[in-house]
Amino acid sequence: MSKTKKSEQNHYEMLFIIPNKFTEDEAKVQVTKVEELVAAQGGAITYREYWGKKRLAYEIKHNHYGYYSLCEFDIDRAAIAKIDNDLRLSNDVLRHQIVVAPVLSNETRARQKSLSEKLAVKKEDNEKKVKTNEEEVKKNSTSTEEAINSSKELDEKMEGILSAKDLL
Repeated sequence: MSKTKKSEQNHYEMLFIIPNKFTEDEAKVQVTKVEELVAAQGGAITYREYWGKKRLAYEIKHNHYGYYSLCEFDIDRAAIAKIDNDLRLSNDVLRHQIVVAPVLSNETRARQKSLSEKLAVKKEDNEKKVKTNEEEVKKNSTSTEEAINSSKELDEKMEGILSAKDLL
């Protein structure tokens, strides 16, 4: 046994995208196949989350949408290279990323989820406030333009009155 390499199992997190060429049900079957690939290499899936169909940030292989899935698993470090290679060669997975992840308890996951939901609500509130402020600015700029136009009209009338020869 080497002194520098650990032979124990590490905890990994994998996010992968299934192409839009599949339906929702077929995509779930593909997710199951990827999870079976991990299990076939001796991995034990500890957590899974299916995010569903989302728009991609940029086009990948002529796909604008994809089905996102996240799973966490425990596996030997040596098996990661095989999983990575199989997913890279697969036509049923657009992109994937495997990273070493800390082991999180269900309480920690629930806390993180509630925090992210609170942040989403705050973000929505801020967007509503910005929209309201923009509408107010638009109203104010319209009334300012009307005031400028009316002052120009007044200036023209005054100029006409002052330049009249009848007054002299």
